[in-house]
Amino acid sequence: MSSAVQKRRPPTAQQFVLEELRRAITGGELRPGDQIRQDALAARLDVSRVPLREALKILEGEGLVVHHVHRGYFVAELSLADLEEVYRIRELLESEAVRVAVARAEDGLTARLERIQREVERAAEAGDVTEMAAANRRFHFALIEASGMPRLVRLIGTLWDATDAYRALYYTEDPHRELAVREHRAVISAVRHGDTAAALHWLTEHRAHAVAALREILDLE
Repeated sequence: MSSAVQKRRPPTAQQFVLEELRRAITGGELRPGDQIRQDALAARLDVSRVPLREALKILEGEGLVVHHVHRGYFVAELSLADLEEVYRIRELLESEAVRVAVARAEDGLTARLERIQREVERAAEAGDVTEMAAANRRFHFALIEASGMPRLVRLIGTLWDATDAYRALYYTEDPHRELAVREHRAVISAVRHGDTAAALHWLTEHRAHAVAALREILDLE
């Protein structure tokens, strides 16, 4: 096992496996539809099958993996219609969260977005898809959580979980990462000026560009 893996290893084997599986899915190492070969994965991570099965059950509950009887676990695959529906529901829920967040004008929100955006940009420049996806999520949820509506935040989180594997496909391309950086910057500017309409506009554009790119990717595969 690499020293990098050992350094980030959480306290329990189950947590470790869960984190590594999520990293593989969100980083594009495991793509939608790929089979998760448990024996090989357990050997690579140096764990028994028990924590691996437990982690897979958690991911199944989150919708990131699916289990087929007599075949095993696979990374969840969405149809284009499913993907578009998830993004449409996200738009409805996130728009409400952002309206409230901008109106509340929570102290330190803009600075927090700026700090996370620097992480987004470092990952984008390095071509680190896994960290780009993680930092992108931190950015969006910093804004969504500023609404002060935890139930709404949890609902939105479930929708994000369902499409994590697809964000890896999107951020693989340099132009997509560069576009996301510009759109985030526009959102920060809107939040700084208390311009709800502009914030919603740029977030809508942000989602629309991702869906359009994924539509092309999925049509090719």
